[in-house]
Amino acid sequence: MGTALLEYRCREQLEFGGNPRCPRAADAVTASNVVGPKSQDIFNRALVAQLPGLRRYATALCGGTALADDLVQDCIERALRQSDQLREPERMAGWLRSILHNRFMDELRRTKRRGIEEDITALSDDTRLSIDPGEPASYREFVAAVNALTLEHRQILLLVGLEGLSYREVSEELQIPLGTVMSRLARARDRLRHSLETGVPSTAMPDGRGMPQ
Repeated sequence: MGTALLEYRCREQLEFGGNPRCPRAADAVTASNVVGPKSQDIFNRALVAQLPGLRRYATALCGGTALADDLVQDCIERALRQSDQLREPERMAGWLRSILHNRFMDELRRTKRRGIEEDITALSDDTRLSIDPGEPASYREFVAAVNALTLEHRQILLLVGLEGLSYREVSEELQIPLGTVMSRLARARDRLRHSLETGVPSTAMPDGRGMPQ
C-alpha cells in the first residue's frame, strides 16, 4: 500500500469513521470528539501530517510495508481513542511511535504464540525481498544488515539515524537512561559495521553479541 492510499484510508477514519478495515474507527472518532470540535480538528490535521514519517519508521522497524501499513492504521485508530492522553502536542511524533512500537511488540508475541504462518502474498512487499535488483550491492547489504539487528538495536539506530533524534530525546521517548541509549547505540553500530565487513548477520555474532543490551 502506498503512502497516498494509506493517508486516504486514515482520512476516512478521521472524517467519517468509515474505514472497512478498522471496524472500531467510528467509536474512535466519537471518543476523540470529547475534547471539542475545534481542538479535535487541529489534532486530526496534525495526525495526518505525521503519516509519512510514521509509515517510514514503521517500514524500517518491521522490515516490510505490508505489516507496517496495518500497524500504522491501527496506531491511528488508537491515537484517536486516546487523544486526551497527549498532553504536549509537540511530542505527537514520539507518542505515535510509542503506540506503534507497542502494537508491533503485540504482533511479535501473537506470531510467536501461533508459530510462523506467513502468507506468501505478504512477502511481495517485504523490503528484504523487493529491493530493486538495480540498486548497488552495498545498499542491498546495508538493508539486510539493518534487518538482521535485534529489535532493540534496530529501533535505537532508526530513532537516531533515520528520525534524527538526540540521545536525550531517545532517552525520554523510550524511557531508558541516557547511558543505556549511548551504549545500546554503540553496540548497534558495532554490529552493523561487523555485519557489513564480514557478511555475517549480527544475530550470528559470537559471545552473545547478537543479544540486545
